[in-house]
Amino acid sequence: MEKNGLTYRDYAAFARMGADQIARDCEAQTFHASGPGGQGVNTADSAVRMRHVPTGIVVVSREERSQLRNRERCVEKILEICRRRARPPRPRKKTHVPAAQKRRRLESKRARGKVKQLRRRVDEE
Repeated sequence: MEKNGLTYRDYAAFARMGADQIARDCEAQTFHASGPGGQGVNTADSAVRMRHVPTGIVVVSREERSQLRNRERCVEKILEICRRRARPPRPRKKTHVPAAQKRRRLESKRARGKVKQLRRRVDEE
């Protein structure tokens, strides 16, 4: 179970949705992208930060010069994260510890205890 209370089944349901349905559930912010790109980056709010409200997933896209393409790229990223989280957890396989192994472990613990006991101060009575 994730922090937000969603299971892999919930993420699978989001992963099956279309891009337009995912986009409707998102809050988008635009901002100036940093990094290379010169005047095209500095003057236009082309970078997009998108938050998918039901899942709390936040992604940023600033790869493209177009705000529209960056919005589309954000939705793709959200869908990819949902697909990744939609995989069911691998089932846990119980292991059997052999009796000989248990016996060896207990013998080594007893031997270690005796060594520590010999280090103690001798009572003078």
